[in-house]
Amino acid sequence: MAQTAQAFATQLAGPILKWAGGKTQLLDRILPALPENIRTYYEPFIGGGAVFFALANQGRFRDAVISDANPALVELYTVLRDQVDDLVDGLVEHAEHGTDSEYFYDVRSWDTQTLSPVERAARLIYMNRTCFNGLYRVNRKGLFNVPFGKYKNPRVLNEPLLRASSQALQRVTILNADFAHVAVHARKGDAVYLDPPYVPLSASSSFTAYSKEPFGPAQQERVVEVYSQVCARGATAVLSNSDCDITRELYRDLKVESVMASRNINSVGKKRGKVSEVLVTGMKKRTHLRLAEPADSALPYAQAMLQESQLPQRIAQ
Repeated sequence: MAQTAQAFATQLAGPILKWAGGKTQLLDRILPALPENIRTYYEPFIGGGAVFFALANQGRFRDAVISDANPALVELYTVLRDQVDDLVDGLVEHAEHGTDSEYFYDVRSWDTQTLSPVERAARLIYMNRTCFNGLYRVNRKGLFNVPFGKYKNPRVLNEPLLRASSQALQRVTILNADFAHVAVHARKGDAVYLDPPYVPLSASSSFTAYSKEPFGPAQQERVVEVYSQVCARGATAVLSNSDCDITRELYRDLKVESVMASRNINSVGKKRGKVSEVLVTGMKKRTHLRLAEPADSALPYAQAMLQESQLPQRIAQ
């Protein structure tokens, strides 16, 4: 019991999911590019949330708005914030079947529309911790289709981490929204981190499709437009993506750095390992928009969006 109490006392918030392209290993490059004191922090592609949780642990923002286009992921973070006790209870049985492939495929086949939000969230964590490479991938019907991972001892239930991360999410606004609708509200004193689905380096490397709608060239161009608008409004913005000819051309008017990251997802085993990615930290030519309204945090606007919006009726299975 003493060891458990100590674990709760010392546990920091952090990602509760294994996430393809997660940023834990790049925090030493990303965090210094963001202000020490942030009024409102916006992360429109929350994914595993490594940057958000690191900033929360350091107490570097006053308010935060996190969002994603994946409704199942948004529902998970909402449950984690509001119903962590129930989520822990819901993971107890799953945790007993971490190496059971038959159980995994049975759970994967469940009709999620018959489940409660807590049951769907627990199911998502279980599958993420036990599926191949911790991928979240859905087909065009929105059905989760990653195979069993065959781990020796996957940790499905990490109660100290869940509770610490739940605490970090308190009073955080969580939205299921298009990235542009969230990021463009940032003003001077705010900060935005954009981590969109990466431009694939080859035809076989797009393993991170976590919604039914593809994130193609037009969407990547929109990311640049939104990034430029955020900077023009005086907010700090950081952007990540793969390092390739396409992104180098897209980001030709932005300040780009190369960073090395370990990536273990590739259909060709020998191509796994250290790869170059880009980190965008500003505009080459800084411009400012003249705002009709005071340059104040747009947090109330984001909260109003939350009140007016509802999750899509169909959650990805």
